[in-house]
Amino acid sequence: MKAKITEIHISPEFEAAFKAYPQLPKKRLRYLCKLIIQTSKESQGVDKLDLGLKWGEPAFRSNIGSTLRIDWKSKNPEQYAPYFQCSSRLIETFRLLYEPKLRFEGNRAIIFKLDQEIPIYELKECIKACLRYHEIKHLEFLGIK
Repeated sequence: MKAKITEIHISPEFEAAFKAYPQLPKKRLRYLCKLIIQTSKESQGVDKLDLGLKWGEPAFRSNIGSTLRIDWKSKNPEQYAPYFQCSSRLIETFRLLYEPKLRFEGNRAIIFKLDQEIPIYELKECIKACLRYHEIKHLEFLGIK
């Protein structure tokens, strides 16, 4: 049974943040946005999703999850990333389950090249875990099978 989001809040700052990105990174980040929203609708217990800014980056926060940010940075123009709370178990767990299929930066990000095909299944599992983090953080491998 699919969970349904009962509320989505999008701040004007969230939308405005995309205007500063170059065309290709903007296209990739918009795709991540759609994937995150779609995944939230499939995530048990997620019934509220706030889209805003955190540290100047587009950010997603569910009623039961940890903050998930996305960004492209001019210092590494060939890549973009979803960023996770570095003090959580998220990246540590994702690394155990999905390396080398996914590439990581420290304990905070999954890195994608602009011309790379994204491993959708694995990324959606990571997104679900983030959006449900406070409900699943005690589970082995965050409940990911």
